[in-house]
Amino acid sequence: MLKRLIYLLLLIVAPLLAFSNDAGPALFKKGNSLYQKANYKEAAATYQKMVDDGYQSASLYFNLGNAYYKNGDIAPALLYYEKAHRLSPGDEDIRINIQFANSKTTDKIEGAPEFFITKWWTGFILALPANTLAVFSVLLFIGASCLLILYRFSGSVIVKKISFYSAILMLLLGIGTIFISGRQAAYFDAHHDGIIFNSSVNVKNAPSNTAKNGFVLHEGTKVNILDKNASWVKIKLANGNEGWVGAADVREI
Repeated sequence: MLKRLIYLLLLIVAPLLAFSNDAGPALFKKGNSLYQKANYKEAAATYQKMVDDGYQSASLYFNLGNAYYKNGDIAPALLYYEKAHRLSPGDEDIRINIQFANSKTTDKIEGAPEFFITKWWTGFILALPANTLAVFSVLLFIGASCLLILYRFSGSVIVKKISFYSAILMLLLGIGTIFISGRQAAYFDAHHDGIIFNSSVNVKNAPSNTAKNGFVLHEGTKVNILDKNASWVKIKLANGNEGWVGAADVREI
């Protein structure tokens, strides 16, 4: 439990620290200004510098994806939209922009339809960002603690009953938000994805230049990463096809 609480506190504090340096907000503001003036290339370079310097947030990734998209750079646009989606999975604007960018890619790969309960559960655990779940958890535990203090020192039987059962309810809700946050992290751990970055890539049957070509992928296609070494990455598509591509041909989300 203590480890979980420390993790939650880090989730809350980390975004604040990420922008504690004066350079971060100034660059973000500069990038937004360039974007509003339709200087998309310069805006992308400004946002990208922030990412390269270690800044990360859903809004930064989203704006960077938008700048790349406006430049016609679909692969990096999708990469940063997907990164934004991981930080804010319930954001409708991010989801829609991923669909727009995907409509520009060459490969249209249909996956197997999900069982409705699986689809509902995935939507449920991804409805809120991990940071928001962390804040809810902390607030619920603080609220429960206050109610237990009230229960301990109140002289009224009615107040004692209400505060006790309310505290139990808030504790259960707090544990529930931690559980959902954990399921969300497990979902993204299980979906180790990447984006194809070359205009055309021959997918090999084995991690070797002399191996037979299996099929061809194009820029912007999203793949599931199964394995990798220094030179090769084993990928799997939504339709089940598998193969190996060069490490330089794919970038991890």
